[in-house]
Amino acid sequence: MIVMADIARPQAGLANSTLSARTVLILIGVAVLLYVGQEVFVPLALALLLTFTLAPIVSFLKKRRVPKILSVIIAVASAFLTIAAFSLVVASQVANLAENIPTYQRNIVSKVQTITNAGAGNGILDHLNKAVERVGAEMQDRAVESQDPSLDKNKPDPLPVEIVTRSNPIATLGNLIIPLISPFATAGLVIVLVIFMLLEREELRDRFIRLVGLGDLHKTTSALQDAGSRVGKYLLMQLVVNTLYAVPITLGLLLLGIPNAILWGLLTLVLRFVPYIGPVIGMVFPLFLALAIAPGWSLVAWVAALFIVVELVSNNVVEPWLYGSHTGLSSLAIIVSAIFWSWLWGPVGLMLSTPLTVCLVVLGRYVPQFGFLDVLLGNEPVLQPQEKLYQRLLAGDPNEATDNAEEFLEDEELITYYEKVGLPALALGETDRQRGVMSEEQLDLVARSTKTLVENLADYAILEEPEKPAEGETEGGAAVLPEVPRKKIACFGGRGAIDEAASAMVRQVLLEQGADVAEAPEGFQGLRGATVSTILGVDTALVTFLNGNSKSHARQAVRRLKRLKPSLRVGIFVPMADGENYPRIEAGEVEADFVTTTIADTARNALSEGAAVELRA
Repeated sequence: MIVMADIARPQAGLANSTLSARTVLILIGVAVLLYVGQEVFVPLALALLLTFTLAPIVSFLKKRRVPKILSVIIAVASAFLTIAAFSLVVASQVANLAENIPTYQRNIVSKVQTITNAGAGNGILDHLNKAVERVGAEMQDRAVESQDPSLDKNKPDPLPVEIVTRSNPIATLGNLIIPLISPFATAGLVIVLVIFMLLEREELRDRFIRLVGLGDLHKTTSALQDAGSRVGKYLLMQLVVNTLYAVPITLGLLLLGIPNAILWGLLTLVLRFVPYIGPVIGMVFPLFLALAIAPGWSLVAWVAALFIVVELVSNNVVEPWLYGSHTGLSSLAIIVSAIFWSWLWGPVGLMLSTPLTVCLVVLGRYVPQFGFLDVLLGNEPVLQPQEKLYQRLLAGDPNEATDNAEEFLEDEELITYYEKVGLPALALGETDRQRGVMSEEQLDLVARSTKTLVENLADYAILEEPEKPAEGETEGGAAVLPEVPRKKIACFGGRGAIDEAASAMVRQVLLEQGADVAEAPEGFQGLRGATVSTILGVDTALVTFLNGNSKSHARQAVRRLKRLKPSLRVGIFVPMADGENYPRIEAGEVEADFVTTTIADTARNALSEGAAVELRA
């Protein structure tokens, strides 16, 4: 039986996802606070990120009966020793590169001259450069004259005077040391914070729950576990993906003869933590070096091909296999978050953009006031399939609706699609009609779009030949037709255009099941246009009502059809009258042969044996 409860009522979480003025003010205040206090919040964010990363290592060591303090020291020491070793390797490679740069100067100059000569053509670039120089000189002269009109142009230019001050050794040493104090102080602060966060992890968790979530321990616990799991999986999988990306890059650059290949491999490993632009920046340096060391252009092409091939393999094979969608962020959200956090905190914010945005999505998922964050930034579908179909029908776009339907039908049968998506979508339209928010033109557009969708799925229905189980059983929601002589069935819409569209779905399902369905004549106006000629030779008539309050209309339809042909079996299909949204309609109340609420029951009863119910006087 179709569960229609989620169709008639609006989504419960919709009101919680709206963006109120109070929420906007809170977000603005938080952004200003983060910007002003970045010297405090940046180390704290780095420490939290490293705590999420090192927490599984500490837990692993504790399970092996290693003391807690020793586990924390081992994890933190290994992490920062790795970072220090990485920094030393990069520094040595950079120093080696700096020593070899003069040897590449000749190739760079020759290539620049080649590009300049090739682009100059008939001296266009030269003329433009000279014109710009003349304009700049003229503007400078005019500025000098405006400041002091008494100046004579014929006077010689004054001699330049250079003031040389003796440098104080202490001041020079201070100028060298002071810029290094801030990074080292930040690193030291991060190390201390990570150690204490790992030592007091359970205590911090309990205090956080007591502060914000004591009223709902289940939701708060789920939020903490979700955030930790997503951030931890993101960092771990991103590290694995970046390593699998950097290794072939390093080996390829070594084979191509690019100097300092280890440096470029490590650089690409780090830069790929920066969404989208990181790999591009990592490719620029090896390309420039290939341009410098070789006289021709073939090496540049080989380096570019290496990066492109590895990037394609990483994006299309490695990442879907290892990484998937653990973060729960959409692609657009990753780009927007990178822009926002880099504006807020600079390069550090760019590196932290994805983990911080993951935490925001978790916040929106578990805190109703911030539900819009999950809607805006998450990758979960924000519309149910029936809502998405109704929106496309309302927009008059049956082609996109067909594409979505075919994706659904890759795993399900046609009758299941109509039961779970098609009819619920039309029920949303019927609800809007009852509320008086739909015009006749919109009703007609929805009906025509639905019929186009049904026609587009006709070929799919013919190709679909599901295996039928034994009589009396069901499989996948499909109707199991009894072994009876072939009967002819006519399908009618009960009260309007949307009912006619729903009837078209029922008609196609019956055709798919092998029934003989009468074709409606041209210009047929549904039940209102039914005559003896339209039901001549028909054994059973099916009338569809999407409005659950259609008991009187159903009774009138049954009486009208049976008066036209007393031997006609008449069935009423009212999917909304399922006992939850609307009261059930019994067959005896409307003098029908049967009343159903699902397409499967409708098909089963339509093709069953039985004499027609006679009308009461």
